[in-house]
Amino acid sequence: MAVSFPIPSYFTAIFIISRLMSIIGISKHWNNKLLPPLDNITDKLSLDPSAIESASQDFGHIVKSIPKAVLQPSSIADIASLINFSYNSSIPFTIAAKGHGHSVRGQAMASDGVVVNMTSMKKHRNGTGIWVSNDGVYADVGGEQLWIDVLNATLKHGVAPVSWTDYLYLTVGGTLSNGGISGQSFRYGPQISNVYEMDVITGKAEIVTCSPNKNSELFYAALGGLGQFGIITRARIPLEPAPKRVKWIRMLYNDFTAFTRDQELLISINGRHDSHALDYLEGSLLMDHGSPDNWRSSFFPPKHHPKITSSITNHRIIYCLEVVKHYDDQTQNTVDKELEQLLKGLSYMPGFMFEKDVLYAEFLNRVLRGELKARSEGLWDVPHPWLNLFIPKSQIEGFNDGVFKGIVLERNITTGPVLVYPMNRKKWDDRMSAVIPDEEIFYTVGFLHSSGFDDWEAFDDQNKEILKFCEDAGIGVKQYLPHFTSKDEWVHHFGSKWETFQQRKFQFDPKMILSPGQRIFNNN
Repeated sequence: MAVSFPIPSYFTAIFIISRLMSIIGISKHWNNKLLPPLDNITDKLSLDPSAIESASQDFGHIVKSIPKAVLQPSSIADIASLINFSYNSSIPFTIAAKGHGHSVRGQAMASDGVVVNMTSMKKHRNGTGIWVSNDGVYADVGGEQLWIDVLNATLKHGVAPVSWTDYLYLTVGGTLSNGGISGQSFRYGPQISNVYEMDVITGKAEIVTCSPNKNSELFYAALGGLGQFGIITRARIPLEPAPKRVKWIRMLYNDFTAFTRDQELLISINGRHDSHALDYLEGSLLMDHGSPDNWRSSFFPPKHHPKITSSITNHRIIYCLEVVKHYDDQTQNTVDKELEQLLKGLSYMPGFMFEKDVLYAEFLNRVLRGELKARSEGLWDVPHPWLNLFIPKSQIEGFNDGVFKGIVLERNITTGPVLVYPMNRKKWDDRMSAVIPDEEIFYTVGFLHSSGFDDWEAFDDQNKEILKFCEDAGIGVKQYLPHFTSKDEWVHHFGSKWETFQQRKFQFDPKMILSPGQRIFNNN
């Protein structure tokens, strides 16, 4: 969105540059030898109140941080020009890339700086877009693209990525800057483990193509790097033949030990090309808060709701194991037998297995239906005081006793899904910036709360109590999508990776321009 002032573009450009320099306090000097000067992008710098307001908020609706301007780029060069201008100014200003704005603690904001609206590039042909290779082995995807669009584009060629997030309306650059996890991660690894190559604009305005064999330090830094080292503008994503349909099963447990034992057994079969492995596995909690279905999907047949609800009432917490097996024309006659063998001997409650058969794309986009319902009821654009954790396998029983059966049941305020499912450490690459527990199997636990604007702090207090419990109990927990307010907390979070993380920051963003909303190096 351009600045909405009824004056000629030449004077608009002069106005924006002078306004930006006077408000932020930057020098008129910049290095224009490598990239165009700032006045080439001033028609894309917006001071419009609606653009500023949008860039000041995110999905969390907890943090509000107001930038001085918003860049609506039409090309990668526009973003590089902005960073170059800041980098070569006597007083650099901060810059944050914002994709779909799905952060919950202001991680994609830039107080008194400039927010780059990455999705603006989708309106122009100058962006990378989505391009599938002729042999269908990979797709070159713009960092501004949504995963739902990647899915739709690749399916036209009969192929698709293998690692996803539960929610597909997130940008490629955004998830690769964090990790990108879901029920496929135990087998295929997170999304950051499924990248061949990237284009990244560093904090020095250098446009760098990087991969494991080329500029590898930047490649591994940016993956899971929370936007600290550069803005991801293109990613080369591996593709595999896409299935047509999936067998989708949920099983209910009243015993946590049996629940985790079965999960760990199933993820032990995890060969990437092992036809006997499951394609997806997630666990979640069902508690006494209305319907056993939730906004993630409507799954359980209505006629079974009474018996499920009765079981939840009796046990207070029921554990739900959700698995998926893909199939196509070649495997449709064998998929049922393979599933039967995989699930044979599991310890779920008799009579509490439920199955669906749906299109592959329908399963991957399963959260959309819940989102539309929540929007229609005014329950989407509300505060989301989320907490996402990685818990070592050895500590998950103690976590269940102290948190699920203790804090959560005692407070009795949980609204929204609570996820708990395991992953294999060997599917992650330790050279990347992302931080996970040291054990070979660890669990992700996600408290995906929705609240009112007047009671979100109660959920936040619960989150703090959970973290305090983990600290007191000696649970080596790591936050996923982390939020900290001090440097000491960040140093503790990164642990043995901190020195490398800090060195990479000095190397690729020495003036601390990028992603100030993470509050790692711009802690105010």
